[in-house]
Amino acid sequence: MEGKTILVVEDHAETRELLTYNLEGAGYTVRSTESGARALELAARIKPALVLLDVMLPGGMDGLEVCRRLKAEARLKAVPVIMLTARGDEVDRIVGLELGAEDYVVKPFSPRELLLRVRAVLRRAAADEASAPADVFDNDGLVIDFAGHGLSVDGVDAQLTATEHKILRELVQAKGRVLSRDRLLDTVWETDFEGTSRTIDTHVRRLRGKLGRFADWVETVRGVGYRFNAAATGTALPDE
Repeated sequence: MEGKTILVVEDHAETRELLTYNLEGAGYTVRSTESGARALELAARIKPALVLLDVMLPGGMDGLEVCRRLKAEARLKAVPVIMLTARGDEVDRIVGLELGAEDYVVKPFSPRELLLRVRAVLRRAAADEASAPADVFDNDGLVIDFAGHGLSVDGVDAQLTATEHKILRELVQAKGRVLSRDRLLDTVWETDFEGTSRTIDTHVRRLRGKLGRFADWVETVRGVGYRFNAAATGTALPDE
């Protein structure tokens, strides 16, 4: 992991310096800024291996908006983001993860813990890239663009949230195996987010609504979880 460039976006000078010091000490190259707009410019130019992004930023563009814009860029959407927040509010964490952030760290944080999280996220990103499946799933009018985060149903584009796309990707890549709700919570959010099985049920329900006539392909397995079955022809069971 040494030598990878990490973009630090943090408006508090002392925290920014602390992050830079510890990351450089661990062998990473660091670029930093206190501005959300500047962060987007830097990310577009250098395409960092990871972004450490403070939620509270000055200048009218907070970290959540920066994350949303990063994940909306085809060239940058795969760049992992770790959110930094002084808030303990669960809503902030949920919104950040919904926008596609891979993890979050609540201030004040231990530099050692932060480095462990950075390494873990970078390892997962490298593993995902190495084991990536075919870029496109295309079957009977359902087209899923894994690389581009796109979905087309009978030629009509459907907009998925980052979380919905991750759930669909996990189910399709499982190739018919049943994935439990707990497994989906762990793999989709990739963090210690304290969600419940109902969190997954809610997202699956919304996902099915966007799949149109292919909604039945996301099957409920009672008492266990979900699986993707392209041969399904019945009606999807209700969530338990």
